[in-house]
Amino acid sequence: MTIALKITTLDTSDIPELTRLINSAYRGESSKKGWTTEADLLGGLRTNENSLHELVKKPGSTILTAKDDKGQLAGCVYLQQEASQLYLGMLTVAPDIQAKGIGSQLLQAAENHAVELHCSTVTMTVIDVRHELIEWYKRKGFQSTGEIKPFPTDPEFGIPKQPLRFIVMEKML
Repeated sequence: MTIALKITTLDTSDIPELTRLINSAYRGESSKKGWTTEADLLGGLRTNENSLHELVKKPGSTILTAKDDKGQLAGCVYLQQEASQLYLGMLTVAPDIQAKGIGSQLLQAAENHAVELHCSTVTMTVIDVRHELIEWYKRKGFQSTGEIKPFPTDPEFGIPKQPLRFIVMEKML
């Protein structure tokens, strides 16, 4: 069952609610309701309000939010234009409504945004042990570039419970 969504650019008044949504989808017990949890890989919070405010201030950045027909936040995606590439990060769907097409709709909106910006490629990083997520992105047309990046050591991004790295994935538009 696909949920009808309204996808728009983040209204900064939604940042407190968005912060709760992102943290609930990635970390802690609530995230285990969904299949995209990082709770067994990382401790701490995924983001905070200050970090989100800083992201939206960066030149070339956009956060798209998805709201259901009642105006409730269902998900988001962070986008950062870097020349002819659009970096995609923090694709988030509320844990209790995952696997209903919300992530696919947000991903399509991100790709549409990239086309509007005349970007030729969408790139992202994915934690290397997130095999199910890597496979999902492959089904959406992304491929590994072969590039590996170190996982951040900043505890504001999370505290690894095991050694982690990022793989870089991309999709040509």
